[in-house]
Amino acid sequence: MATIEILGVPHAYELTAPTSYPHALVFIHGWLNSRGYWQPVISRLSIDLQCLSYDLRGFGESQSQAETDFSQAQVSVSLTASYSSSAIDSPFDSPYTPSAYAQDLAILLQQLNITSAWLIGHSLGGTIALWAAAQMPDCVKGVICINAGGGIYLKEAFEQFRSAGQRFLQVRPRWLSQIPLIDLLFTRASVVRPLDRFWARQRVIDFVVADPEAALGSLLDSTTEEEINHLPQLVSQLQQPVYFLAGTQDKVMEPKYVRHLASFHRLFQYCGDNVIEIPDCGHLAMLEQPDVVANHIRSIVSC
Repeated sequence: MATIEILGVPHAYELTAPTSYPHALVFIHGWLNSRGYWQPVISRLSIDLQCLSYDLRGFGESQSQAETDFSQAQVSVSLTASYSSSAIDSPFDSPYTPSAYAQDLAILLQQLNITSAWLIGHSLGGTIALWAAAQMPDCVKGVICINAGGGIYLKEAFEQFRSAGQRFLQVRPRWLSQIPLIDLLFTRASVVRPLDRFWARQRVIDFVVADPEAALGSLLDSTTEEEINHLPQLVSQLQQPVYFLAGTQDKVMEPKYVRHLASFHRLFQYCGDNVIEIPDCGHLAMLEQPDVVANHIRSIVSC
């Protein structure tokens, strides 16, 4: 693992060796995840494709606070007001909007001298990848969104989702990861077939160590009405190719919502083939079906 400072925050990243392929593959993880979830896919691709994975600000080993006492930490509902702003271009906004995370990525690529890249984003990471493609049209050659979609704001559903997310984050004791067999709960969450317990334990760790401010801020900032409604416009304006991989059994981001967002891109409008559904797959495609995901990525970036 290496670290690099971005706007005052050390970011953990891993970069495989360069290859003859002219573009780097940049992997962006989702909410309450970390860069390690990409390893099964990267191990299949890095033989002939350079791969970059990193931890988003406040997640994994890119902690935005030096140390947090998770045994006492409570994410106050009063923080909601701090993240209710939907303006996304002001430098005084939250550092946890998809746009802000995309700016972090732009700085990371610049510091690593990566001038040409395909972005591969999972869930929230897919939204960040779309923003980054808009911000860096010359650098980003294309985007692959995995278990990511949306663009339809359903007021009641999103209010319930945001409220549940806040409650979910309110109590995260450090000792949670020490509870016997707690990882068994995480082997089955949001997937079709149980994950290996190694990944379940990693999910517990990432849930516990995520910075409270980043966890709440990214949840609320990415689900405002303005943010959700802006996604279709964002996708429609991208000139780069954009592909979407959807799990047929994904209950977090159902294929119909993936297809809805994909429909605003010119590839869908012209030929309708920028959506690829993965059978028997839930919300963690890169862990559930790493061979399939890697093969689709290789096929897309080789076109």
